Amino acid sequence: MKNTCIIITGPTAVGKTSLAIALAQELSTQIISADSRQCFKELNIGVAKPSIDQLDLVKHYFINSHSIQDQINAVTFEKYALDAINQIFKKSKVAVMVGGTGLYIKSFCEGMDDISQIPLEIRTMVMEKYHANGIEWLTEMLQKKDLDFAKNGEMQNPQRMMRALEVTLSTGKSILSFQSNKKAERDFDVIKIGLELPREELYTRINNRVDEMITSGHIEEVKNLQQYKSLNALQTVGYRELFDCFDGKINEERAIELIKQNTRHYAKRQLTWFKKDLETTWLNPQFDQVRSYVNQTIKWSN
Repeated sequence: MKNTCIIITGPTAVGKTSLAIALAQELSTQIISADSRQCFKELNIGVAKPSIDQLDLVKHYFINSHSIQDQINAVTFEKYALDAINQIFKKSKVAVMVGGTGLYIKSFCEGMDDISQIPLEIRTMVMEKYHANGIEWLTEMLQKKDLDFAKNGEMQNPQRMMRALEVTLSTGKSILSFQSNKKAERDFDVIKIGLELPREELYTRINNRVDEMITSGHIEEVKNLQQYKSLNALQTVGYRELFDCFDGKINEERAIELIKQNTRHYAKRQLTWFKKDLETTWLNPQFDQVRSYVNQTIKWSN
């Protein structure tokens, strides 16, 4: 059989992590995380990172692999993940990738043109202006400088918006133009499985997960990161709301409410992104159903 990567994706809180671990155990293989935040070793509770026990069950790549002070993007991930999958294929004919960062998965499957290093002065200016003027400023600037991203990009995600603005100010081109028009050739097969639940059930899961995060010490985790709050890695749901709370802009109850709301919005954006990929087969997050689909689809023999 040809080497094959099974990609498990879908919205946050749908059950990707536990299902991917069960599938990797079934197939005696390892996992590459395609999550843009779980790679940071300083972030744990707020990014729903697999537990220590889960990580002990199956080796994961791109978990705790970087610092929040590192600059990580889709090009970084593509290079990392291709190296990781080559390591996995030395021991197994099958690899599992799991995560909800659509652009990372796209870059892994199709390739992405490299973007030259952003000058530090541009990155610093964008971040300072965002902190001073908020997401409204980012929206206005992108509508002026990168209308393509303003229409088609993640316009509720400050981290992605800052990255897009940095690129267009530095290169004069939209960040979307750096996504390879010609798909890269990969020497392995890819099976894409999307997990989905009824919206109300998913939203209940999201709300419950946020409550569990708070109970597990998420507020203390974010307090310990206050000195790093200007870093790009922390311009993300679950962290920026609590930084606003610590700065006295909102109270704790409102911050928790906003984390739930913004996470629900993020899940909706994830689904919108993944549903555009017609190569993805959508299944309920039940292991038996996914295992059956894999066994029917994968080319076990030449």
